[in-house]
Amino acid sequence: MAYTDTELAIAAAQAGAAVVRARYGGPLDRFDKGAGDFATAADLESERAVLDVLRGARPDDAVLGEESGHTGSRSADRTWLVDPLCGTLNYAVRTPLVAVNVALRTGAGITAAAAADPIADELFWAGDGRAYVRREGVDEPLLPSARSGLVDVDLDPPFPNAPAFDALRLLADAEFTARFRPRVLSTTLALAWVAAGRRAAYVIDRDVEDSVHFASGIALCQAAGCVVTGLRGQPLHTGVRGLLVAADAQTHAALLAVIDRQFRAAREPATALP
Repeated sequence: MAYTDTELAIAAAQAGAAVVRARYGGPLDRFDKGAGDFATAADLESERAVLDVLRGARPDDAVLGEESGHTGSRSADRTWLVDPLCGTLNYAVRTPLVAVNVALRTGAGITAAAAADPIADELFWAGDGRAYVRREGVDEPLLPSARSGLVDVDLDPPFPNAPAFDALRLLADAEFTARFRPRVLSTTLALAWVAAGRRAAYVIDRDVEDSVHFASGIALCQAAGCVVTGLRGQPLHTGVRGLLVAADAQTHAALLAVIDRQFRAAREPATALP
């Protein structure tokens, strides 16, 4: 079957999601990856299913997989970024908040992306400047909205901007809590939900460039018209590491003001005691 790049990203994500859905709730072997991280048999099987679809349609493309690493030329013009089970810990403890991510990076950036939610049976996809969610075979445009006031804050280390910025302090900031309600969700769904209007914003202090975990979600948000910047409001993948995604400019500005307050406080000398 001949696929466009966007159709291929969707088909590959669906193949991985079928594996993840079928194995959900069953016994799973864990494979230690160090530093407290692990993969399950579902991660590995899902990645094989995704790669079978990609390699069958685009055998000359490079692939960067979460579990299998990099295959193909590192200087390739086209590289697929694959996270076969984003939210492994959730999955292992039977929490139904996971995603399967597939994105294509070309010289023009991420040009096709899909993030499948295998448990809710939803598929978020972006390509050619469009962003949709597919339910029961029907595509609906993604429409960001800040109405919920819910902001997902990723608290997984490492924290490259600590101690100047601390996401835990963000949750306790009076200005933040006066306007927003925090949620903590460490999967691509956090970004997909901002694009879909289910979350107002998402904040993470981590390097997200060329990440198999974030490439699809960022592409969804950009195509849906969200405000997508680095943690300090700078162009994405420049300056300090981190990611700030908001449904609209007003929400982005409000969060940026709270974040900036932490950075300013870190630069100010401590007041001497009398």
